[in-house]
Amino acid sequence: MSGYLFTYFTGEHKDGEQVYFSISQDGLHFHDLNHGKPMLYSDLGEEGIRDPFIIQNPRNHKYYILATDLRIEKGLGWPHAQTEGSKDIIIWESDDLVNWSKPWAVTMQVKNAGNVWAPEAIFDEQKQQFLIFWASQTDGKHKVYASYSKDFREFSFPFLFIEKERDVIDTTIVKDGSFYYRFTKDETYGTIILEWSDELVGGYKQIDSSILSQLVGVEGPQVYLLPDNKTWCLIVDRFKENKGYLPLLTTDLRSGDFRILTDEEFELGNNKKRHGSVIRVSSLNVFG
Repeated sequence: MSGYLFTYFTGEHKDGEQVYFSISQDGLHFHDLNHGKPMLYSDLGEEGIRDPFIIQNPRNHKYYILATDLRIEKGLGWPHAQTEGSKDIIIWESDDLVNWSKPWAVTMQVKNAGNVWAPEAIFDEQKQQFLIFWASQTDGKHKVYASYSKDFREFSFPFLFIEKERDVIDTTIVKDGSFYYRFTKDETYGTIILEWSDELVGGYKQIDSSILSQLVGVEGPQVYLLPDNKTWCLIVDRFKENKGYLPLLTTDLRSGDFRILTDEEFELGNNKKRHGSVIRVSSLNVFG
């Protein structure tokens, strides 16, 4: 039985900033695993995890989780996290989604960076490597930087990937056909910017979307195909209202036209899910 695995954190409370798992058959109704408790803990760096992102290596089929090394619960606050925060990405590896390695930390070498947030990755088919990207504050402004890696242990020197007039964080990228679609949070307004390109690292053009421009106070976008292989599900974390994730559907990413689901059309489980990621898996049987 195929389905979806959701990795996420739950908030700024004890054990809230660790890695949680939930599963779903249809991508819209999720069941929390491990009785709603964390599945993975970090004892490295800040000893907290936010924004866990899961990806599979198409070459060896191993799974990796990349995450922000950050624990707001310890009380140092957001100004400290932005200017004096960790520069590390915390990473786990697994062959089967059940048994995970001990985490390791990789320091991202961005000059004068105050932080490294929300790391994600996509496999670059031309380079046969992963493009890893994250947000860092440099020169008083959040921008998105990127690096390449074959194994998530050795990384190329970072380069500037996205810079806008305003601060941007929380980027995710999906490929549909021959085109790449990039979703990024505008920090000023708490809205999601949608762009497209025919190159993974190249010139992206913004797509006008009245739905996304009016949806304020959201972050952590994630995008995945539902079982019909035609409908894209965009989920956004409603951080401002503290309501967790909200799904939106479209069959045409280029159109920018999304339908916001009603509360009756989805169920994300008992845990309030914060910025995480969803991956499609070939079998849910591994979770029992």
